[in-house]
Amino acid sequence: MLGCGFTADTEPEDRLTPVPGVALKKTALNAIHRAAGARMVEFGGWEMPVEYSGIVQEHLAVRTAAGLFDVSHMGEIEVKGPQAVTLLQYVTSNDVTRLRVSQAQYSALMHPSGGVVDDCLVHQLGNDHYFLCVNAANTDRDFDWIVQYRRGRAEATEVRNVSEQYSQIALQGPRAAAILSRVTDVNLAELKYYWFRQARCCGVEGLLARTGYTGEDGFEFYFPPAESARVWEQLLEAGRPEGLIPCGLGARNTLRLEAAYPLYGHELDEETTLLEAGLGWICKLEKGDFLGRNVLIEQQQRGVRKRLVGFEMLDRAIARDGYPVWVDGEAVGRVTSGSYAPFLKKNIGLAYVPPGAAAPGREVQIEIRGRRAAARQVALPFYKRART
Repeated sequence: MLGCGFTADTEPEDRLTPVPGVALKKTALNAIHRAAGARMVEFGGWEMPVEYSGIVQEHLAVRTAAGLFDVSHMGEIEVKGPQAVTLLQYVTSNDVTRLRVSQAQYSALMHPSGGVVDDCLVHQLGNDHYFLCVNAANTDRDFDWIVQYRRGRAEATEVRNVSEQYSQIALQGPRAAAILSRVTDVNLAELKYYWFRQARCCGVEGLLARTGYTGEDGFEFYFPPAESARVWEQLLEAGRPEGLIPCGLGARNTLRLEAAYPLYGHELDEETTLLEAGLGWICKLEKGDFLGRNVLIEQQQRGVRKRLVGFEMLDRAIARDGYPVWVDGEAVGRVTSGSYAPFLKKNIGLAYVPPGAAAPGREVQIEIRGRRAAARQVALPFYKRART
């Protein structure tokens, strides 16, 4: 899924560290975050809040009540025209012909190697009209990637980077619908998971989607940046009686890890295929030719090179991203994401290991500062919300 990479114990030295000579981008809510005392960090070229009241507190609020996230750094790309389907079918892994107007799907922009250029959400706005939400740091590259494959294949298709036209706020948690119902004209009981519609929220027109990246019920609202303060403040006011609090990227990351959602640059990259990442369900080989399809078919027949597994630490150690994974006295893989899980109260992680070493219940070791700490593989996801 789409998100960020901070852990529940982000250290003080992870504070804002801009690249010399490069101005960080700022969302329309930047001044509000600073005024509220949020700790700001650099992420994907943006200055973003990593936490307000603390990552653990914010994480638990989303699991038990609701949290409000500024995710305006995410990118938005429109694909429109009579050959839009042809283009998207070729550059993405999922089957856009299965979408109906006002429906969204999780997908991936593909590389010829079978790896992933980026993961994304594809929304069908209308006939031959689509809207992609992509990861912040990859937006320009994703746009160029799509345009590259338009040439000679879908020349009549218009591809536009419309990121500057949108702010995006995510309202997540079991009380999200109750809170949002107070400030929107949409009957939320009729808005199904992975569907969206044009809506009025807090008096502002925009696109309201029921998606999310936390493992909880939730909504994303895309709307004009000039209205950002109004929407943010009215949502917080409406949700205060329900326990709604503002949340930063740190909690967004630990929440997605508990739900075992992949993160680009960690579980996903150009060297890792969707089958290896456990995302075969968004890989529709039967739809016809698309980037990387032949590689995926070969892997399906001959087997993958590695598998993504989940693990829990058996002691108090925390496995960090990039730490080596040992099986039977041999370093065979690496941790892709690791953190303390505030709701589960465990130290958990995701890692790639050889297929023969991937099995729930099997013990492995994580090398932490030269010491090997015991861990046990577990079935994914670590956390799954109860459906009502």
